Amino acid sequence: MDKFSKPNILCVIPSRIGSTRTPRKALLPIQGKPMVQWVYENASRCKAISKLIVATDSEEIADVIRAIKGNVMMTDPHLPTGSDRAAVVAEQYPEMNVVINLQGDEPFIKPRMLEQLVSPYLAGEMPEMTTLATPLDKELNYNNPGAVKVITDLQGNAIYFSRSPIPYFRQDVKVPLYHHKGLYAFRRDFLLVYRTLTQTPLEQAESLEQLRVIEHGYKIRVCLTEDKSIDVNTPEEYEMAQQFVYTE
Repeated sequence: MDKFSKPNILCVIPSRIGSTRTPRKALLPIQGKPMVQWVYENASRCKAISKLIVATDSEEIADVIRAIKGNVMMTDPHLPTGSDRAAVVAEQYPEMNVVINLQGDEPFIKPRMLEQLVSPYLAGEMPEMTTLATPLDKELNYNNPGAVKVITDLQGNAIYFSRSPIPYFRQDVKVPLYHHKGLYAFRRDFLLVYRTLTQTPLEQAESLEQLRVIEHGYKIRVCLTEDKSIDVNTPEEYEMAQQFVYTE
């Protein structure tokens, strides 16, 4: 793809029925419709996306998407991660340049956030991988292991992701420290490489899959957004989602 071409962007929503923390989470009703339907409908409004597909191991999830005339691909229930599920779909679409991995627990994702995620590709760059981050509320989340922090180099590439408070502030200076949002886009050829990479020590220590990329010597471009959304992983977040007012 040359720098003046518009990339073909495939967005895959991996959605397992047997979610580890909350089984059947994709089908949980949020304000009157299943969570996976929220994700699909919001992503479908992103004009940067060329093709949108839910990758699932469940006919129940597939039926929800088919009922709204969405695209579904059935995948092996034994695939270990959402990235593996996205890669299996990407193998079937060689004409795509870029693949977004949009988790099915992001019911309030905004089309603008997906555009921000793929903004380097839209600008004619082809980084191996991109991810999204927001400004970190240091008072609330700097010491919170549930909030993943990311620091970047001067080119906006991730240096490290951590559940720990990073960096250590010996002096009070402004640094590129952000709150990581678990959204990823891959150059298609790199996604197929990524799924073959072995697990790495820091990835296992932090339980953060994206560290595998850095430890193997590849780069992740960090794209910034001011937008907020809720990913639903806990009963508390599920209750918050019932009251969340979605605006674009």
